[in-house]
Amino acid sequence: MDENIELNSNEYFEKVEELKNDGFEMMVDLTAVDWFRKKEPRFEIIVNFLSVSKNKRVSLVVKVDDELSVPSITSLYPGANFYEREVFDMFGINFENHPDLTRILMPDDWNGHPLRKDYGSGRIPVQFKNAPKVE
Repeated sequence: MDENIELNSNEYFEKVEELKNDGFEMMVDLTAVDWFRKKEPRFEIIVNFLSVSKNKRVSLVVKVDDELSVPSITSLYPGANFYEREVFDMFGINFENHPDLTRILMPDDWNGHPLRKDYGSGRIPVQFKNAPKVE
């Protein structure tokens, strides 16, 4: 049986701790959603957990407040480290008490967060074989 739980960022760490103590051995993945102009709060963190022993999955949907900060769960699930860094890099959401919250995909001097819906899209000219050169 799968379960989806919605909660606020201030309830997040305690709920993850509870899941860990209830036998959820694996944090399967962690990502974010930008609901720009669709929903408030704008950002959500989605974290999926698995208990192999209970054959059960739980998904947490965490509403991220305006400070764009949630607790890190790397102390409970060390595998969350790189997922949290990716969300930080792509969406600009901070994870409090993360051991090394630095960019992971973009260069260190990159401005902005590319997966935000209000991030400008770039333009790259496409050159086809044997087509007139585009300047």
